[in-house]
Amino acid sequence: MVYERSSALFAAAKKVIPGGVNSPVRAFKAVGGDPIFVKEAKGAYLHDEDGNRLIDFIASWGPMILGHAHAPVVNAVVEKAKKGTSFGMPTEIETQLAQLAVSMVPNIDKIRFVNSGTEACMSAIRLARGYTGKDKIIKFAGCYHGHSDAFLIQAGSGAVTFGSPNSPGVTQGTAKDTLLAVYNDLDSVKQLVAANKGELAAIIIEPVAGNMGCIVPQKDFISGLRELCSQEGILLVFDEVMTGFRLARGGAQEALNIDADILCFGKVIGGGLPVGAFASNDKIMSHLAPEGPVYQAGTLSGNPLAMSAGLAMLTELNNDGEVFKRLAEKTEYLHKGLDAALKDKGVPYQINRFGSMMSVHFTPDPVHDFASSAQGDNPHFKTYFHGMLKQGVYLPPSAFESYFLNDALSYADLDHTIAAAQRLSF
Repeated sequence: MVYERSSALFAAAKKVIPGGVNSPVRAFKAVGGDPIFVKEAKGAYLHDEDGNRLIDFIASWGPMILGHAHAPVVNAVVEKAKKGTSFGMPTEIETQLAQLAVSMVPNIDKIRFVNSGTEACMSAIRLARGYTGKDKIIKFAGCYHGHSDAFLIQAGSGAVTFGSPNSPGVTQGTAKDTLLAVYNDLDSVKQLVAANKGELAAIIIEPVAGNMGCIVPQKDFISGLRELCSQEGILLVFDEVMTGFRLARGGAQEALNIDADILCFGKVIGGGLPVGAFASNDKIMSHLAPEGPVYQAGTLSGNPLAMSAGLAMLTELNNDGEVFKRLAEKTEYLHKGLDAALKDKGVPYQINRFGSMMSVHFTPDPVHDFASSAQGDNPHFKTYFHGMLKQGVYLPPSAFESYFLNDALSYADLDHTIAAAQRLSF
C-alpha cells in the first residue's frame, strides 16, 4: 500500500499541531512510520487519503459500535443541525437521552452530560470527594481515566505508549491524593485502604480494562472491591467510558452483575460525537450543582447535535436484542482464528477477550495487569501491526490499546484478517 498523501499531510500537520496530531497515540510513535490520514469511512471500512480501504478494528476507539456513518445516527445529526447546533439553553432531547440511558443501565437514577470521558471521570471524582468529604482516591496502574491531573499517575494508553506515565505539569500536591494499586490484585488495594483509613473518597477502575490492552478482571476481583468499598464507606466508581453500552445493554455492571456507586460514560453514548456523562443514584447526584454544592458546568454540555447522535445510537442498541451477542460471537471467532494463525509463528503471544473487546500481547506469560501488559510492547508487536496494515487491516497502533469490534464487520472481513495474520513473518 502507498501512503504518500498521508505522509505529506502529516508533515504539514506537524508545522501547526504539536506532534502533528490532536491525540498522541495517533502519531504512530509506538509502532514507527507515519500515521494514516482518513478521508471517509463507511460500515466496517476506513478509506484513507491515498485511496486505500482498511478493515477497521478500532471503531474510533469504541463509539462506532454499529459501524461508521450508521444511517440512523447520521440522519439524526443532519436533521438536528438544520435547526441549530448549540443554544446554551435546555432542550428536550437532553431529557430524552437521559431517560433512555437511565432505563438501560442498572443502579442509576440521574445522569449529567459533559463533553468527553475525561470530563466525566474528573467530575465523578469531584462529586465523590464532595459527597464523602474525603480527599484521597485509589486508581490502578495502567488504567486511563482521561488527562485530568488526578489521573495521570501511571496512566495507561497514550501516556504509557510514550514511556512517561507521570506527566510533567501534574503537581506533587495533586499526586499525593492519588494512590496506586495493582489491577487484579485485591491485596494491594486492601493494604492502601488500611494505610489510609477513613481518608478515601473513591476507588476508580476500568471494570474491564482497555488502556493496557484488554485486561479481563479475574474471578472475585471486582466483587472484592465492591465488598471492600461497602465495608469502608468508599465510593466505587466504574469508568465505563469504553465498556458502557458496549459489553451489554447496561454495560459492565450488567455483564459482571456488580453495581458501582458512580458510573462514567463516553464513546458509545455519543454515537461518534464528543459526549461524556456521569451517573449515580438520587442521593449522590443531589450533591451536584445547581441542587448541591459540588460545581460542574460546560457551555456545550448536552448540545443538541451530540444528544441527537447519542439518542439515535442508544435507541438502536436498545431495540436490537441480539447486537451484543453478535458482537461477542464475532470477537470470539476472530480470537480463535488469530490464535490458530499465530500459534506456529515461533513468537510467544497471549490473546485477551471480553465481549467485543480484544487484544494481542506478544509475551509468553498471561497478561492480567500493567506490568505483564508492558512485556508485550516489543518489536514483535510492531512487526504484527505493520504486517497487518500492509494487508488492509487497521489495528490499534499501540500495544496498550484494545481492539473494538463493530457490528458492520462481516465474517468475510474476519476471515481476511485471520488470513493476513497467517501470512505474517516475524
